Amino acid sequence: MTETHLPKQDWSTQSRRALSASEVVTQLSQLTGWVLSGDGADVAIEKTFRFANYYETMAFVNGVALVAHTQDHHPDLSVHYNRCVVRFNTHDVHGLSVTDFECARRIEAMLQLA
Repeated sequence: MTETHLPKQDWSTQSRRALSASEVVTQLSQLTGWVLSGDGADVAIEKTFRFANYYETMAFVNGVALVAHTQDHHPDLSVHYNRCVVRFNTHDVHGLSVTDFECARRIEAMLQLA
């Protein structure tokens, strides 16, 4: 097996919990364009990112893959020619955790670098 040079977040050493409704609202207010989707255990945050063409969309998807790998937290992606919908939730807490919002912030930061 090949050794990776991309360090991953180890969530087994940290306790995660579902955020309360007020915590979700507070976290969501700090992110531009992200919205709540679903309900109950399927509640998620999502955002549609738009691009000029398929190449830019795929470059973004590869950047999201890097964030997902290093954070060991993988979103649902819906990839189209000129857009990508990114959807985060934390399955093991049956809701939203701080991890979802941290990954969303990292994706936003990645776009600022472009």
